[in-house]
Amino acid sequence: MDIQQQIKNKVVDALQSLFQHKANDKTIQLSETRKEFVGDITIMVFPFLKASKKGPEETGEAIGEYITKQIEAITGYNVVKGFLNLEIEDSVWFDSFKQMLTDEQFGTFPSNGKKVVLEYCGPNTNKPLHFGHIRNMMIGYSTANILSAVGYEVHKVNILNDRGIAICKSMLGWQKFADGATPETANKKGDHFVGDYYVAFSKKEKAEIAELVQSGMAKKEAEGATPILMEAREMLLKWEAGDEATLALWNKMNNWVFEGFNKTYNRLGVDFEKDYRESDYYLLGKSIVEKGLRNEIFYQNEDGSIWIDLSDEGLDNKLLLRSDGTSVYLTQDLGIAQERAKDFNLGKDDLSIYVVGDEQNYHFKVLQKTLKKLGKEYADGIHHQGYGMVDLPGGAKMKSREGTSVDADELMDEMVNKAGEVAQELGKIADLSNVEKEKLFEQIGLGAMKYFILKVNPKKRMIFDPEKSIDLV
Repeated sequence: MDIQQQIKNKVVDALQSLFQHKANDKTIQLSETRKEFVGDITIMVFPFLKASKKGPEETGEAIGEYITKQIEAITGYNVVKGFLNLEIEDSVWFDSFKQMLTDEQFGTFPSNGKKVVLEYCGPNTNKPLHFGHIRNMMIGYSTANILSAVGYEVHKVNILNDRGIAICKSMLGWQKFADGATPETANKKGDHFVGDYYVAFSKKEKAEIAELVQSGMAKKEAEGATPILMEAREMLLKWEAGDEATLALWNKMNNWVFEGFNKTYNRLGVDFEKDYRESDYYLLGKSIVEKGLRNEIFYQNEDGSIWIDLSDEGLDNKLLLRSDGTSVYLTQDLGIAQERAKDFNLGKDDLSIYVVGDEQNYHFKVLQKTLKKLGKEYADGIHHQGYGMVDLPGGAKMKSREGTSVDADELMDEMVNKAGEVAQELGKIADLSNVEKEKLFEQIGLGAMKYFILKVNPKKRMIFDPEKSIDLV
């Protein structure tokens, strides 16, 4: 029997013996003693005043004296107003910890018969993973483990944002500036290699905007009229039309990126049961929208765009298909949600959790309400696990197109190097081989990084200083 249950039982005995009051152990409220007071476990005595017919401090003293005599592990007590603080022998906590270590099932619960499809990571295929992705993956992977431990059947999935104008920008950047180079010839990880050409495209685009502004064009107009952006838009149209050469380049560059991503996932120790590619489902999403229009769940504007009215849900009108028939993020999310429900046979009591930054709170409210209007029984299970974004010192935002993001792979290398420096300074690894040292540094460095991320409340924004990084000492 654990110490808390022992205390509850003895409080019940104390109430009966001292005040002739019959109580149930479920009514005894225990909590951790606040840091400013002496003690480990606190009992609120206010609920017992009616039975004791005494003041809170006198009641607390009487109960404290009684149970201290009954439980050897209680080494002392004090009463602060209506709170009885108990001091517990250190051996109790050591014994509990040893029990946790030896019990392979500690902290786990039997199956509750419910499923969870948990989406996390969600990278774009035009750039490498950054620190924000690491925070996402740590939160997602940890959430999956916790849900699995409490009895859910968890399926971890990833969404790969592999289509759209941003992807075409990296493709066009490679065509213009790579001179046929590949990750192998450049001796570079695939996702980093492709990301270089997204940055190269953006630099060229900025230069062209400046030229147009200098010629007298307004900046906002210039941003949408650069020659290189026109080429990227033309490439996107070719992709959507199924142009063979464009699709071949798209597949080649995406595969470079996927290979790079997988190396990062493996190093971090995260995994996915299934990858969903945006390119595979945006047409399904469009068909769902078109069917919803025929069933008068959605409405169409004069320009041909299709919308949903969610004003009765406290939201507003939301675009589902543009006037030219192209999809928006919500469109493809409708398709992917339907496919996941089919893949994992989700019912009304199952969950679909999306680990995405909290700037998308509104998007997931709209997704859930739209699915509900479509009559999908899994709609109530849609849940957004939001988290605060990562900023740089001074409030600066991380921007991949400007090369200011904190690269995930470089951060991991930095942490491993720091772990090695600290270990060398402490001088306790002289007997280890080089292979053993490398393994140790990897475990310490990445373990410190994961702890640094997970110790921060997910709801809070994080400020990450690349210069200071994480202190291992």
